[in-house]
Amino acid sequence: MITLTWARAMAAYNSEMNRRLYAAADTLEDAARRAEGGAFFGSIHGTLCHLLWGDTVWMNRFDGWERPPVGIPGSTSWIADWAALKAARVEADAGIEAWAARLTADGLEGEVDWFSGANNAQMRRPRWLLITHMFNHQTHHRGQAHALLTRAGAQTGATDLPWVIPAAAWAPAG
Repeated sequence: MITLTWARAMAAYNSEMNRRLYAAADTLEDAARRAEGGAFFGSIHGTLCHLLWGDTVWMNRFDGWERPPVGIPGSTSWIADWAALKAARVEADAGIEAWAARLTADGLEGEVDWFSGANNAQMRRPRWLLITHMFNHQTHHRGQAHALLTRAGAQTGATDLPWVIPAAAWAPAG
């Protein structure tokens, strides 16, 4: 079972790593961000767009956010404009951190029921497991984006969790 401290630390890590990835991507020309790179979701832009899409889908289930109007196949082009994608990412990260800050122990319990378009089936899983999945999904696709950025010559700086987020995000209160 995960803890509230873990969820808050992961939300802080998510925000900081997205700041670093988007800053690195900003050093590239738009064509370089959109170039096919061989990653699962193609380009830097496509991967970052899918990542925001995934966070928004999960936050719809956890916190009632508006669901994206496209499914997984459209997730890479959901927000085509780079400036709009960056702004939406900043807003989503603030929302995820705010949700994590108000999360209670009861909010980690129970199950989530939803219809999965990817599986074309009604699903039910423990809430704590799905919260873990959301943060794991972020890390997985940020790793792909990081590889694409590095190949393109952009630098993100450190990416290791214990050195990226401040101790206030993970140290027990007291």
